[in-house]
Amino acid sequence: MKNRSHWSGPLSFFLVAVGSAVGLGNIWKFPYIAGENGGGAFVLVYLLCIALVGLPIFVAELYIGREGQSNIVHTFNVLEKKKSRWRFVGHLGILSAFVILSFYSVVGGWIIDYFLKALNFSFEGRSGSDISGMLNLLFSSPGKQIIYHMVFMFITFMIVVGGISKGIERWSKILMPAFLILLLGLFIYSVTTPGFKDSLVFLFYPDFKMLTPSGVLEAVGHSFFTLSLGMGAIMTYGSYLKKSEDLIKTAFYIGLADTIIALMAGIVIFSIVFTYGLEPSSGPKLMFETLPTLFSKDAAGNVLAMSFFGLVLFAALTSSVSLLQVVVSYFEENSNLSKTAITLLSAFSIFCLGILSALSTNLLSDFYVVEGLTFFDFFDKLSSHYLLPLGGLLMAVFFGWKLDTEEIKKIFLDHPKTKLYFFVLIWSNRILAPLAILIMTINSIFS
Repeated sequence: MKNRSHWSGPLSFFLVAVGSAVGLGNIWKFPYIAGENGGGAFVLVYLLCIALVGLPIFVAELYIGREGQSNIVHTFNVLEKKKSRWRFVGHLGILSAFVILSFYSVVGGWIIDYFLKALNFSFEGRSGSDISGMLNLLFSSPGKQIIYHMVFMFITFMIVVGGISKGIERWSKILMPAFLILLLGLFIYSVTTPGFKDSLVFLFYPDFKMLTPSGVLEAVGHSFFTLSLGMGAIMTYGSYLKKSEDLIKTAFYIGLADTIIALMAGIVIFSIVFTYGLEPSSGPKLMFETLPTLFSKDAAGNVLAMSFFGLVLFAALTSSVSLLQVVVSYFEENSNLSKTAITLLSAFSIFCLGILSALSTNLLSDFYVVEGLTFFDFFDKLSSHYLLPLGGLLMAVFFGWKLDTEEIKKIFLDHPKTKLYFFVLIWSNRILAPLAILIMTINSIFS
């Protein structure tokens, strides 16, 4: 087994872990699902789910990774002090990361395309139908999608190949501050818009008449996925922690930062939406059609478009890096190949699988893997509805039932104020989180 690297300090780990958690789920998915589910009541349930479901599994993954000090397969052998049957959970995480990054990189390519359009002032003076046509033109072009998909994967490769200190840490110290500066700038702008007050009312005034059972399950699911749980990313990053690191404080601040960023992104987006009198329930097209149309009408539209798509690009990259690192970490510790060769082979393999998703809106748009699902839709549903929930459920069960509770309890001894959360942590991982994940999965199967 090769020597394990470690993060240079708590701040470095905080930046890379927040980067992993903060992705398209925060900037793209959270605003539109909040819009589709009535706003404030959904947000309140989502915050409760973060505290009672998301954070307990987050702590569980961090703990398992830190104690194992290895890749996500061998970690289970280390913790059980034998060849563990639970190591298949690690293999499941590698599969999840591989599949997710294959189509996530395609979406990353779309973002690169729109970022370049913003730099070229392509949205200026364009009508809604013109901007909608831009997305359709991109979708109909297999060559352009594959090229941008390749560019996104190449950037991800270049960051990961540098390793922990010279790659992921170094770039996180650049990308995350840049991301936060752009988000803060957009937030300050949103405060000046006529729709700012309406966005606050929409997001923070709960109207429970608007909340449906499916909306509650959506909140459970998003609280789980927004923290990058179930795919081994947090466990992998946790394995580079020194055993002296404070897990509780670290997990709390990462979860808090992730939630604040999602809420700030929601405020920014809905301030713009309400300023122009549009419906907040615009759905997935919010980022690629609705917002560019609104940017084209604003006096500061060019700056807004560049800032927004730069923000989304940075968020997508920090998440893609953590996904690739899950795959690379395993093969790096189980192969005699160089770090460069392993990273290149992993990135290239993921890129090749992603070509199927890039062709799903054009050459393969009429080919369905299963009824009604193109390759892109199939990979998305396979990961979000099955692989990730199963991975998260098994990690929660392993932490809650297989590990020594007394050993886990020791990390709380220096935290008198967290003794109550220790009870929440154990029983959420034993009962609440698995039950919530099971209900969510069953609902997604039969809905």
